[in-house]
Amino acid sequence: MKKLNSEQLRKLYLDFYNSKAHAVIESASLIPENDPTVLFTTAGMHPLVPYLLGEKHPAGKRLTDVQVCVRTGDIESVGDASHCTFFEMLGSWSLGDYFKRDAIAWSYELLLEKLEFDKDRFAVTVFAGDENCPRDDESAKRWEELGISKDNIFYLDKKHNWWGPAGMTGPCGPDTEMFIDTGKPKCSENCSPACDCGKYMEIGNDVFMQYFKNADGSFEPLKNKNVDQGMGLERMLCILNGYKSVFETDLFSFAIEKLEQLSGKRYGEDDDVTKAMRIIADHTRTSTFLLGDRNGVSPSNVDQGYVLRRLIRRAMRYCRAIGVDDGALAELARLYVDKYKNAYPYIKENEERIVLELNSERDKFAKTIEQGLKEFDKVLSHLPQGMTVFPGKTAFRLYDTFGFPIEMTEELAKEKGFVLDTEGYKKAFADHQALSKAGAEQKFKGGLADNGVQTARLHSATHLLNAALKTVLNDNSIQQKGSNITAERLRFDFNFPRPLTKEELERVEQLVNGEIAKDVPVKLEEMTVEQAKAAGAIGVFSSKYGEVVKVYTIGFSKEICGGPHAATTGELGKFRIVKEQSSSAGVRRIKAVLE
Repeated sequence: MKKLNSEQLRKLYLDFYNSKAHAVIESASLIPENDPTVLFTTAGMHPLVPYLLGEKHPAGKRLTDVQVCVRTGDIESVGDASHCTFFEMLGSWSLGDYFKRDAIAWSYELLLEKLEFDKDRFAVTVFAGDENCPRDDESAKRWEELGISKDNIFYLDKKHNWWGPAGMTGPCGPDTEMFIDTGKPKCSENCSPACDCGKYMEIGNDVFMQYFKNADGSFEPLKNKNVDQGMGLERMLCILNGYKSVFETDLFSFAIEKLEQLSGKRYGEDDDVTKAMRIIADHTRTSTFLLGDRNGVSPSNVDQGYVLRRLIRRAMRYCRAIGVDDGALAELARLYVDKYKNAYPYIKENEERIVLELNSERDKFAKTIEQGLKEFDKVLSHLPQGMTVFPGKTAFRLYDTFGFPIEMTEELAKEKGFVLDTEGYKKAFADHQALSKAGAEQKFKGGLADNGVQTARLHSATHLLNAALKTVLNDNSIQQKGSNITAERLRFDFNFPRPLTKEELERVEQLVNGEIAKDVPVKLEEMTVEQAKAAGAIGVFSSKYGEVVKVYTIGFSKEICGGPHAATTGELGKFRIVKEQSSSAGVRRIKAVLE
């Protein structure tokens, strides 16, 4: 295997697929636009869903990128050898162009020739077929043609070798997954890559979207077949370099060293210290990227801001556990900025904002601890005399409502002669976690983004709203800080220091409805980034010279965007603002409907 660091692996991957005529595109924002089903970009294919569903991508039919992602459903698992809340996905796509034959050949070339995995230890899985869709003999045959032994080709069911659909209906299909045999003995006679025994380690995956699942549960072939090839950067670095955990890779090692210096403790010597350092390193990296994102969020009590606040405070709590000051997060953030500034230049551009927000949250957390102590004393005064068990449900309320760390509750309870009901706490926590997981990271229902007619119209309305806000508030520095659209309403976040007056809101409505009344066509043009800038388009500009982007002109709005949109402004009906409120520090939120 080829030993590489993170920069080398990113370059090797992108160069490889670029040599196969794939356009290198930039990573999309961690904050999805116009997708109400998830809080964060959770996979490489997430920002490309409209194109996988048939919309034309300005860069063509072959794409490759390294996409930043955040998944927060398993926050409590961070601290082990592999779980991360932030990660990078190496991905390549065919949008109705090549299919299984080329995709598998290139996966073979990348893994066995470029990354130098041992062919004798290489194994693959393919779809075994069922009553709805046939066995994927095409993929198996291609692997055999490339020299993979039949003994190393495993047929598995839909649970293991099938992707999608993202919602109840939509594109889906079989996949073929690639593994390396670690050399461990078989766990049984039927041991295969489907086992969790550790004998086989996944190193890549090719998804073949070739079917469409209908509402009645039937499947039909897709007219345009897609390929989604992907692998995790952190995981691949770990495997290539023979590390036992992702925290040994060059993406984390410098942060761990800094924590050792600050704490005077050694990583790996004690399980509790190791876990704490991993959590601090992971959560600080994720927080750095969420704060530094082009659509960066701020810590708050709702949506993405709530998750961000939880990550920051959890990192601070573990800092205290190993004797490190809360301010260490800002120090670590600067190290991460330096590490990632070449791959993601916007992180460097937003460095001061990242540090400012982390230090501000440190001060707020100190006040939270103080408030939690008062609440703890209040709870104690209401407990029945003679009671010796501190209720677990109450301990969880202190944590969930006031951010009061459970370790502090347990310690204080012990000082007062109480034993914490840990089982009750765990149950309350598990119940909350189940609700959070269901709500915060729904699994791509509705095809990730609901591309229905009303959603497209509301999307177009956000463009008009953005332009109207700049006009009414006479402030061209206003930028979108987040967008969430359902079939019923739009939600638009933007930077502004104060609440809007009733008169300002009415004026915004009037301007938007004025453009709607003109019933002008929504105009789409494809042009380079330089041309888009010269034309006065707003939006997130790529740093890639010459990259082609889509520019939508909607009335008095001209914006870089991926769509979908209405055909004319007249389709939108009547625009009405239903609420204007604070989203987080320096960010306002407008909710509006079309009637």
